[in-house]
Amino acid sequence: MGKISEFNQQDYEVIARDYADLKEAARKRCANLDELEIVQKAFEFANLAHKGVRRRSGEPYILHPIAVAKIVVSNIGLGYKSIVAALLHDVVEDTSYTVEDIRNLFGDKVASLVDGLTKIKTVLDNEDKAAQKSIQAENFKRILLTLNNDVRVVLIKLADRLHNCRTIEYMPEHKRDKILSETMVVFIPLAHRLGLYEVKSEMENIWLRYKEPDAYNDISSKINRNITDKEKEINEFIIPIDQALKKSGFKFEIKKRVKSPYSIWHKMQTKGVTFDQVYDLYAVRIIFDAEANGKEKGIESERDQCYHIFSIITGIYKYKSDRVRDWVKYPKNNGYEALHCTLMSNTGIWIEVQIRSKRMNDIAEKGIAAHWAYKKDGFAQESESEMDRWISKVKEILVNPDVNALDLLDLIHNDLMKTDIMVFTPKGDQKSIEKGATALDFAYAIHSHIGNKAIAAKVNLKLVPLSYVLNTGDQVEIITAENEAPKSEWLQFLTTSKARKFVLDYIRSERLESVKKGRNMLEVALNAINWNLDDKTLHILMKGLGLLESRPEELFYRVGEGIIKLDNLNQDLKKGISRDKKESNKAVKIDVTGSRYVIATCCNPIPGDSVIGFVEPDGNISIHKKTCSIANSLASKYGDRIVMPTWENIAGSTMAFPVRIQLKGFDRIGMINDITKYISFVMNVNIRKINIGSEDGIFDGYLDLLVPDRKTLEIIVDKLTKIEGIQTVLRSDLN
Repeated sequence: MGKISEFNQQDYEVIARDYADLKEAARKRCANLDELEIVQKAFEFANLAHKGVRRRSGEPYILHPIAVAKIVVSNIGLGYKSIVAALLHDVVEDTSYTVEDIRNLFGDKVASLVDGLTKIKTVLDNEDKAAQKSIQAENFKRILLTLNNDVRVVLIKLADRLHNCRTIEYMPEHKRDKILSETMVVFIPLAHRLGLYEVKSEMENIWLRYKEPDAYNDISSKINRNITDKEKEINEFIIPIDQALKKSGFKFEIKKRVKSPYSIWHKMQTKGVTFDQVYDLYAVRIIFDAEANGKEKGIESERDQCYHIFSIITGIYKYKSDRVRDWVKYPKNNGYEALHCTLMSNTGIWIEVQIRSKRMNDIAEKGIAAHWAYKKDGFAQESESEMDRWISKVKEILVNPDVNALDLLDLIHNDLMKTDIMVFTPKGDQKSIEKGATALDFAYAIHSHIGNKAIAAKVNLKLVPLSYVLNTGDQVEIITAENEAPKSEWLQFLTTSKARKFVLDYIRSERLESVKKGRNMLEVALNAINWNLDDKTLHILMKGLGLLESRPEELFYRVGEGIIKLDNLNQDLKKGISRDKKESNKAVKIDVTGSRYVIATCCNPIPGDSVIGFVEPDGNISIHKKTCSIANSLASKYGDRIVMPTWENIAGSTMAFPVRIQLKGFDRIGMINDITKYISFVMNVNIRKINIGSEDGIFDGYLDLLVPDRKTLEIIVDKLTKIEGIQTVLRSDLN
């Protein structure tokens, strides 16, 4: 509930203005005046229910549901019932009205949508420390369970989250980081899987703006400068395409697009490139009217029209053959269809061209809502079953009572991010399976009985083990034996949730026995070397075995199953103690609260980085970069453990922090000497390791340094880029 205060004339004017904008947008989605009147009734009801209530920003609370409803209609393309539910989505949670009141006034469907949204919000906002079974994971499970009933609940929730991200500046920093981490781990992948490109892209950009403000601002300013510089070139690139398509009789429109700051930043991070090396910065979108072209040109198939346009434009410009993406023949698993190619302009810049029909474009922009709208209107195609298959797969995971909430969050998150490949049966039938899937995953995809009895596979007529990772185009035959049964070690290489579920179901009855057996075995083995089986010992041992993120039951189970041997127990304990000491030695006090801080080795932040802290079970606080994927995962699961540390003034301190820089350029005599001389003698920075190789006049590699802070690192990077022959200098992960 927000703050209570009387509204003034200006407040009422803002409310009237924002609702007028919503009403205009809603008018296009309402089939008749009766539906529009229900939207009006919902607004009046919500406006009265939230009267006098303000958000953290100070604005009237009703502006939030109005904004959510506008996203629902404009960005997602839902109809009047969803608009009504969006307007009412906070009424039951924040006022004295009940779901039954909503049902009596607006009917069963709207009440059901509001009820689903209220339940999600209740779980999401509950930060009771007694409920540390992972609030966020349980919330995500609830969100996905609504797919069983009405996917519109999820879509409205995404709209709600997007508007909360838009106004996140008014949140305290710890709350802001929790919301942004949840958004990255849960809502962005969900938007991606549901095909909501606009929603996903805006969330990503907001995430980057607050997690890495310097990077966001730097990339944004470079984008703006590049647009100004390249505008004329892109327009000149479009002219011959426009003329050629008109000459061929196509009905179409051409739009320009620049890559978003987040997608550029992500490419720079994952590919290890600079801004200037992101060559697909610009895109041109050709959106054609398939129906009109079909009538006039006699080309009925959208796919054929895409290929025809491709042949025309590649007759004008050279294209990069390894950058052609045919998502018309093989759509993405979120329903996305388009033909992408990258062309070289006459002025020497690479420009991506996306070819889409109007239907494809609607699905790309509006996602699942457009997908089902076209299905309903008779445009159903084979590809449109992809979304339904994914929803069915999610349901299979959710109904398994043995999947722990934390495991579920990781399981679904990974599932959301996966893409599909195409493989073939021995008879030549085409099957879609997740990228990274093994032959055994494929066996289970065909039938559980085949998976349970599998012993090997033939891929392209060659015998391979069940752990063989499949590639697009493979022809796969599964070899079975009647006396075979699922094995727990299969879980080490199975990747699809469906296959893992079958194996887990099979071994479920044996697992408890294995846990009990493993605990007894471990206790006996520890007693034999004068150790007790207690929390401290478990912490050390699990750290030594690299299982710190797992639960003790997992350790017991692996011991009981023989996956973990106890022959080297002393060494495992020593390894755990050693790692504990290393982290203790890395403890650095970065503010004045008296706590002990440990620099996380997954991302190795240095003073000056934007950081987030987590209270660990032993009382230490681990410090991560805000953009660290592990930090985002932790924040999404344990929001109550977040702390917001700030770097202490360390001027004059002798403390130094490990960092790696990647270098690439043209080799010459004295290059290494110039690099090391500047770092060691001018900057007085210690070089821990050099790994640089040279081949055919090109060198690349990395330097591991110990620097006092980010400012020093930035000076080094800037100076090295000015050394003759060096093309790229980038900070990268140490791992």
